[in-house]
Amino acid sequence: MASLITHAFVGAAVGQTGAVGWRKDWRYWCLMVTISMLPDIDSLGFFMGIPYGSFWGHRGFTHSLLFALIIALLCAAWLSGKFRSRWELAALFFLAIASHGLLDAMTNGGLGVAFFSPFDLHRYFLPWRPILVSPIGVTRFLSARGLRILESEVIYVWCPALVLVGLAGLYQIYTKHRSKAFPLSNAQK
Repeated sequence: MASLITHAFVGAAVGQTGAVGWRKDWRYWCLMVTISMLPDIDSLGFFMGIPYGSFWGHRGFTHSLLFALIIALLCAAWLSGKFRSRWELAALFFLAIASHGLLDAMTNGGLGVAFFSPFDLHRYFLPWRPILVSPIGVTRFLSARGLRILESEVIYVWCPALVLVGLAGLYQIYTKHRSKAFPLSNAQK
């Protein structure tokens, strides 16, 4: 798996692409960061005797696209009283959660990710796997190996995420200035 630090970073990066009004609400940020790490709740199964390759095992159902969709819809419904564009919010939450499995499928270890669970329990990796797999447990992460893992994540995840956030910010600035330069006429409203 990629480290929880990197999953949280990507959730925050995805959150930066959301509407300005959403980004002013602390609940939005708490959800973005939490849900981006949520799929790793299945790692508790190691301590409960759940086999790694099973449905509820690590990188199983909680890393699937269906799980991402269900959680995204629930989170968007919870915030729907505050935000009116529920589907756009759900799509952004979905991206934050689904990014977790995508990053894990880019690691060089583990069993792969059950993207299509419960319909297909096969575990998949992406063809390109540059991210060093992170150990489960804080003490094992706080080592020279942990620094090498963070280095690979900075290169292959953090830097591209920052570029995408920058591009999203430029797009938001462009659309804001474009709407001021070309306001809608009454007929278009």
